[in-house]
Amino acid sequence: MPQPIDLIINARWVIPVTPDRPTLNHYSVAVHAGEIIEVLPTVDASQKYAGANVEDLGQHVLIPGFVNTHTHAAMTLFRGWADDMPLRQWLSEYIWPAETRWISAEFVRAGTDLAVAEMIRGGTTCFNDMYFFPDVVAQAANRAGIRASIGLILIDFPTAWAEQPSEYLEKGLRLHDEVKNLELVSATFAPHAPYTVSDEPLTKLRVLADELDIPIHMHVHETEHEIEESMTRYGVRPLERLSQLGLLTNRLIAVHMTQLLSQEIEAVANSGVNVVHCPESNLKLASGLCPVTELLGAQVNVTLGTDGAASNNDLDMLGELRTAALLAKGVSGDPTALPAHTALEMATLNGAKALGLEHQIGSIEVGKQADLVAVDLNQLDTQPVYHALTQLVYSASRSDITHVWVHGRKLLTDRHLLTMDQNSVSSAAAAWAKKIGAHRHGSPSLN
Repeated sequence: MPQPIDLIINARWVIPVTPDRPTLNHYSVAVHAGEIIEVLPTVDASQKYAGANVEDLGQHVLIPGFVNTHTHAAMTLFRGWADDMPLRQWLSEYIWPAETRWISAEFVRAGTDLAVAEMIRGGTTCFNDMYFFPDVVAQAANRAGIRASIGLILIDFPTAWAEQPSEYLEKGLRLHDEVKNLELVSATFAPHAPYTVSDEPLTKLRVLADELDIPIHMHVHETEHEIEESMTRYGVRPLERLSQLGLLTNRLIAVHMTQLLSQEIEAVANSGVNVVHCPESNLKLASGLCPVTELLGAQVNVTLGTDGAASNNDLDMLGELRTAALLAKGVSGDPTALPAHTALEMATLNGAKALGLEHQIGSIEVGKQADLVAVDLNQLDTQPVYHALTQLVYSASRSDITHVWVHGRKLLTDRHLLTMDQNSVSSAAAAWAKKIGAHRHGSPSLN
């Protein structure tokens, strides 16, 4: 007699993202109480299990949900606000003044809702955020049912969230305790960057991260200017300064890393630092190129992130992994560099590893939580299908994503959001756009 379970997903292909890198044909995933209990041939699934819900996905490929390892979710409300300029100008003349004027709990709520809706529709089931009012981000993620790692922001100067480093840390510690009660939400420390956080708060943060056993998420070596500024202020490059402060460990999630010397790659590898590659943001801001091939060759855990929609300008992880794969080939002159299976690992399992969640998510394996995404390859732009994995990476788009589950709960079906009101999200974003646009007056200072 078949065993009653919550869910059976039957797919034409299943790509589990496991070390042997198989593509399974005509396979099913059995889910109960939010966890994967078996991955088995479809011909056997109906004999062994009786699913309360059964999804027959036809010409779909089923993959683990994307882990977007670097976001500023609420910055979706600044999408298109300042384009086609270098990072320092973008930050100092546009983004920071805009944040000073507009950032509030209400802004972050509307912006995060917009980001979460976009990410779910694009197959992201977990995001690692860094922004102000992280308590509001946690609430938004919890409402939508998406998995989130919330950044406990730290920066030297006052903002709408806190006045000084000690207050940032105090608020962060309180929030860390609060999110323990949220099943899908965890926390990381999120010092903004070496050039915006001084030694004393970084030292305190390192001690706290060790005590609480949580990661540290930080922009590092993003631009050549950052390196020059560090040499002037501290006499060393940022990575060396972080090493002196005891922060170069496997807790560190270092974002961008476009300016790396060979000895720094070796130091990163030896210390177990995780690197987040944000290719589209780096390309758009002309910040430099992360040496992904060299980092992977040194056995560094390299993940993928979109960055915020103000600098990308989307939160499309499927597009990001394609860009990463193509960029690595073009830069290296080697068409075998960063193959499709590696790009998919970076977007899924590697991200889970960086967040310390690899035992829960990142691959389709027995005992892991059912964070799953179905992509329809029966489309004009994805036909014919000779190899499902390469077709996913090089041909499919986020519009081909039809179904999304987090911990076995369906968030997207037939491209329709189930846990969010799309009209309300769009209306709130439009109201903010009208308010912000009315005060611009063509001035980068927003005065």
